[in-house]
Amino acid sequence: MRKVVKTKILKIIEKNKYSLISILQEIQKEYKYLSFDNMYFLSEELKISLEEVYGVITFYNEFNLNPVGKYEIKICLGTVCYVKGASEIVEEIHKLLKIKNKECTKDGKFSLDTSRCLGCCSLAPVIKINEDVYPHVKRQDLKEILEKYK
Repeated sequence: MRKVVKTKILKIIEKNKYSLISILQEIQKEYKYLSFDNMYFLSEELKISLEEVYGVITFYNEFNLNPVGKYEIKICLGTVCYVKGASEIVEEIHKLLKIKNKECTKDGKFSLDTSRCLGCCSLAPVIKINEDVYPHVKRQDLKEILEKYK
């Protein structure tokens, strides 16, 4: 692991030394995902097992173990969105971008993450691309929406 990365992670640990979740959130914010190297370094610095770090990461849906694209697509699969066709939107994203959930396109431009709730039930089905929210999305809308980010 590069010295710069270690230094940044050490600063994050010092700032949040009593909360593993806060440390993981800040590392992910900095690097967009939690790499094995970062997990290993963190376990050694905190003197906890790698299994414990991994267990926390995999318990919470917000953490990414894989690289994330420049544009993070989040699709709500909560009850209301699902009933209104969110699964069709996921299928169309798979087809258009050739990625599945928690994957990133080969060019690093897009990644996909499904969620149980985005807190936008009245806009169902809804997708978010980074901070942009798209309400009442239909399968046929996706090509046009994605073109904005290419």
